[in-house]
Amino acid sequence: MKLTLLDDDEILLRTLQRRFTAAGYQVQTFTTPPPLAELLATAADVWLIDLRFGDTSGLNYIAPLRAALPNCRILLLTGFASIATAVQAVKLGADDYLTKPVDFAVLLQALTSEPNQPVTGEPCYEDKETLLSADQMEWEHIQRVLAQQDGNISQTARLLGMHRRTLQRKLLKHRPG
Repeated sequence: MKLTLLDDDEILLRTLQRRFTAAGYQVQTFTTPPPLAELLATAADVWLIDLRFGDTSGLNYIAPLRAALPNCRILLLTGFASIATAVQAVKLGADDYLTKPVDFAVLLQALTSEPNQPVTGEPCYEDKETLLSADQMEWEHIQRVLAQQDGNISQTARLLGMHRRTLQRKLLKHRPG
């Protein structure tokens, strides 16, 4: 089975490549955003894409990959998870949305499960009976406004009524737990 990995974290990429190769996958990796034609030429069965991939969003690759290879499996991997980006990824055609750090066994299961069957091992947000904390609600709101502004930090800061540097500091933090 062919697997293509897109992540700008070279250490993580080499580790994943080594582990997937040992698991029997033919692995192609990209540490910088390649042209779409080069990606499609790999004709992978499974795609593991980082959300923040260099200067671009991994979300930009989902729809073109889904259109060109409708039977492939597309997983988005991120250290900056939010409900807004998860919903956007699924709407674009991603099969699963995983957060870093991810257990390798969960990752393997996600790669081999049936299409459109998420296997994150996490309960859906609708199933959680606990309410979000104020910090979590703020994080989700920031992510939603940022997505609506196509990632424009200056415009998002203006709409949220905060200084751009304050917003950048908040975005560098991981999602509150």
